[in-house]
Amino acid sequence: MQAGFSFCDGGYAHESDRTVCERALSIETTALYSMAMTDLSDQGITTEYIEAGEMRFEVLCAGNPESESLALLLHGFPEHAFSWRFQMPLLASLGYRVWAPNQRGYGHTTRPKGKAAYRVDALLDDVASLVDASGAKRVTLVAHDWGGILAWRFALRAIRPLERLVVMNLPHPTRFHQALQQKAQRKRSRYAVFFQLPWIPEWLFRRKGAHMIGEAFRGMAVDESRFPDEVLEVYREQALEPGALTAMLNWYRANWFGTTFSEPAPVLETPTLMIWGEEDTALGKEMTEGTDEFVHDVTLRLLPNVSHWVQQEAPEAVNAILEAWLLGKDVPRYDDYVPGALSRG
Repeated sequence: MQAGFSFCDGGYAHESDRTVCERALSIETTALYSMAMTDLSDQGITTEYIEAGEMRFEVLCAGNPESESLALLLHGFPEHAFSWRFQMPLLASLGYRVWAPNQRGYGHTTRPKGKAAYRVDALLDDVASLVDASGAKRVTLVAHDWGGILAWRFALRAIRPLERLVVMNLPHPTRFHQALQQKAQRKRSRYAVFFQLPWIPEWLFRRKGAHMIGEAFRGMAVDESRFPDEVLEVYREQALEPGALTAMLNWYRANWFGTTFSEPAPVLETPTLMIWGEEDTALGKEMTEGTDEFVHDVTLRLLPNVSHWVQQEAPEAVNAILEAWLLGKDVPRYDDYVPGALSRG
């Protein structure tokens, strides 16, 4: 039985049937969520609550808490800090103090009301506040999707000094702005227009135990085996928290794509690694082309047969690329990558 999509799929003859279904889904999702989070603790990943600025962040932590080198990991939509579960142990082994916060409105992090609270400047302030709260002397920013939007802008504005920048499946903002002038990318990004509607997106995402949240991962994935029920339930469970979906969608409602990426940008001097799953249905890989015009020192690695959820779907390849780049070694290429091949040995 697929979690969150069992006998509750149909209509309800009586209101009591709805109550029984909702209770059954709650029990099922909580059990699977607990299973996934237990796996994290087995890998030395703990949950802490960190006060930073005016926010209280739920943060997954790994590595030496006294390390002066911070790896700050920023997730995207509709994700959770859990999306970095494969990269956190690697970064900890390389000597980093690793923080993966649930960002504003996600998980059990503070959830301000009103879409204005989710404007890019407020989100960037959160990143700066986390860096300041860490007290780290060296910061490497690692980001995916919406986290990548923040990471690029944080680096380009030089809000805080960065030692290195890693961005996965999110192009340089100038390349994104250029692509949005083309019909093909506007078509891929039309979901962002739908998200502007009041209440309807929340209603759809909440139905059937947040089934559509799970499908956002499994439905886009090339290798669906990377998204078993216990993984999807982490994302579904957080989406069902009171007010969570509205907060998550407010990232889009407060930041229209047409203006978010139009800010003039200097050439970036921070050493940058880009990793890109080529089978991204939301973002065309052509947006990676020409990045070296805007970033002085950039390394790009494409992974064929991998979706938008690159760090979760191809963690062995992503980790090998990430480790080599951080250590200054030759960065491997996976031009003929086959899903699951590296995990099989």
